[in-house]
Amino acid sequence: MIDRPGEDESQDASGQGFRENDKANDLTDLYSDLFPGTQQDGEWKRPEKKVPAPAAAAQQDHAIPAPNTLDQSGLTLNQLCNLVLKQLYLQGSALGIEISRSAHLPFTIIDTALVFLKDDKCIEVTSGNLIGRSSYRFNLTELGRIRAREAFEQCRYVGPAPVPLEAYVRQCALQTVVGIDCTPERLEAAFSDFIIREGLLDELGPAVCSGRSIFIYGPPGNGKTLIAKGLGRFLNRQGGEIYIPYALQMENSIITLFDPTIHQTTDDLELQDRAPTDLQKGSRIPEMKDWAKPETDLRWRRIRRPVVITGGELNLEMLDLRYNKVSNFYTAPLHIKANGGVFLIDDFGRQLVSPKDLLNRWIMPLEDRIDYLTLATGKKFAVPFEQLIVFSTNLDPKELVDEAFLRRIRHKIEITAPSQDVFTEIAKLCCRQREIAYDPVFVSYLYDTYYNQGKLPRSSDPRDLLEIIQSICRFKGQKPILSTQLISEAAQRFFCQL
Repeated sequence: MIDRPGEDESQDASGQGFRENDKANDLTDLYSDLFPGTQQDGEWKRPEKKVPAPAAAAQQDHAIPAPNTLDQSGLTLNQLCNLVLKQLYLQGSALGIEISRSAHLPFTIIDTALVFLKDDKCIEVTSGNLIGRSSYRFNLTELGRIRAREAFEQCRYVGPAPVPLEAYVRQCALQTVVGIDCTPERLEAAFSDFIIREGLLDELGPAVCSGRSIFIYGPPGNGKTLIAKGLGRFLNRQGGEIYIPYALQMENSIITLFDPTIHQTTDDLELQDRAPTDLQKGSRIPEMKDWAKPETDLRWRRIRRPVVITGGELNLEMLDLRYNKVSNFYTAPLHIKANGGVFLIDDFGRQLVSPKDLLNRWIMPLEDRIDYLTLATGKKFAVPFEQLIVFSTNLDPKELVDEAFLRRIRHKIEITAPSQDVFTEIAKLCCRQREIAYDPVFVSYLYDTYYNQGKLPRSSDPRDLLEIIQSICRFKGQKPILSTQLISEAAQRFFCQL
């Protein structure tokens, strides 16, 4: 059994308790070993020490060096202490290095909070090893549990420490979509699986290079969404890696930003290397060197440029901070999660919110590349609006937007009906994908019967007709083929006038 060290008792490094007495005045208090410093006038004075310069960036795409001091982390001592108290409250007890891992901060910074909380009688040490302060196990005192509950009432967020908003703004400026290296060769590689009209990439390329908004319009079924997704794939695969924090600190409010359903991480192997050793396999403490002095700021994740797609479900509330009244922290809106990547609004004009209200919400961000969010307290603050916005619609643009909005959308690209040559290539590709032998009668029948009679061809027609033919053949128990009878039967069902 271990006695917890109080004001008049301590414990040795092996964890076995002993009580101080008059004959043991020469024994050193364990805390003086844990937290070297001097006690003056009832206040804890940390010894002066030289702080090394931040480590050089390990990654070439604007990697963030790890902070070495509390000031460099951008957090206040109170914010860091609350995070430590909440973690200990949930876990019951934790090693110093485990607290460091949870907060994704170097132990040298976590140590600052532990010093303060020990001196404030909020934590105590129950066991430890001689390999360093990070190996000691910390527990909450009764006063610490009271303060932890108070911290939970203010905000229930527990996890990686947030980064200050100012740091996020600086990082967004380094990884903006403006000026992305987009060449004809790289863009062609991203669209290698697409069959598009000649000259379309010459229109898309400058739009990507500008980083400005794009308005894609035209009749339905001609690949507007596919092309917009192709732009997203280009930025995702060819646009380089960027960094995004787990959470932001805005004054006393926390905003979660990293979303694993949206952000495709590229640093998983590095984090696995930092994973703790399984203590069940041995008695030694987990390796700590990578967490004590990491080279990069572990509060940030390295990701591919994100691609966020919304459709008819989009409403104005989705573009504001989402506040959880129970947890007392915020979740960033979709377009902020898309910073550094692509935000595609598909089927523009068919959203729950009217086009006019949506455009009024974004008319200034599109111009100034800055958006304003509002906290539950009513305080407004600016955030970067650094993404490639793509509007895709099959409605008449003149009925959706006015001239003032169209002026702020730099690039308008019309996707028209395919030519017969392009339509033929699409039909061949669709047949290969479904392992159906292509027959020229497929295209010639459609043009003779429908398209030359005034009906516009659509790029999606070959796919839809072949799916109908496959269904008919599956029902009849025969192998799909492109016979005139099957083509006619599928076309009658597909092109019927309702």
